[in-house]
Amino acid sequence: MPGGPTAGHRRVRALPCPFVPFPLIRPALGWVVVLDVVAWALLSSVVGYVGHRLPARLLLRDRGPLRLTPAEGRGTPWRQLGIRRWKDLLPEAGALFPGGVSKRALGGHDDEALHRMTRETRRAEIVHWALLVAWPPFLLWNPPWLAAAMAVYAVAANLPCLAAQRWNRVRLLRVLERRAARLR
Repeated sequence: MPGGPTAGHRRVRALPCPFVPFPLIRPALGWVVVLDVVAWALLSSVVGYVGHRLPARLLLRDRGPLRLTPAEGRGTPWRQLGIRRWKDLLPEAGALFPGGVSKRALGGHDDEALHRMTRETRRAEIVHWALLVAWPPFLLWNPPWLAAAMAVYAVAANLPCLAAQRWNRVRLLRVLERRAARLR
């Protein structure tokens, strides 16, 4: 057969899946990676700054996803994860903005310092919950496999930080409860 078995036949191109219209823009892979790095840095900075500006009155109680489970209140899941061994390896950006609070050290052992640190763990947890669910815009320019990698990154980068904040809050609340019980 001159010209091969497909001679005279039109080649049919596969149509993109109508249920997955992403990515909407298609830059070269090198630019996609640069865009991802810049987007995560910008997104983290903006979300961190918004979290930094949250009024303290919103951080007085555990609400919604901040609410601790009974098992967490006992520290059980965190001990099983061996959190004491790795929590100090996590980055700390609490003092990145003026007036921010680093969670590396308590800053005092009186009740007010413990209450302030408890509020700061809630603040950090809100920031990390927001970053955990912030990956969908990456669908706009990433191919599906890289968009999935962005979702995995969001989980891997934020779940350990969420765990550390919850573990620290459990420990702080225990100390405050013991002190309150002694005063009764």
